[in-house]
Amino acid sequence: MNKIEHIGIAVKDIDTANDVYQKLLGVPPYKKEAVESEAVITSFFKVGDSKIELLASTHEEGPIAKFIAKKGEGIHHIAFDVDNIVQELDRLENEGFQLINTTPKKGADHKLVAFVHPKTTHGVLVELCQNIVS
Repeated sequence: MNKIEHIGIAVKDIDTANDVYQKLLGVPPYKKEAVESEAVITSFFKVGDSKIELLASTHEEGPIAKFIAKKGEGIHHIAFDVDNIVQELDRLENEGFQLINTTPKKGADHKLVAFVHPKTTHGVLVELCQNIVS
């Protein structure tokens, strides 16, 4: 793992959250994107080398809606940048981590993504991110 790629924050309303985070961080979001496979709208902020991803559900049965219903708005996941997501998934599985995704899928912000179950990371949902090479 190279670095923390971003921190994901679950929100009920993306526009309201965008206003709050734009005031907080002093910069507008650089990208707003729908990820249909996850039933979310995402919005990304960048401050220095750090990124924040806001996630709002587009469907009441989507994973973010379920997360908010159970835990409320707040930090949803920590994402790590990796060079080779397939190798990293294999390494983590061999180390005994429970994977939510055994193969990567297309995520937001031009990334391949996969998740590690929070049961094996002390309650933290971990996302692996690899840039999609065009």
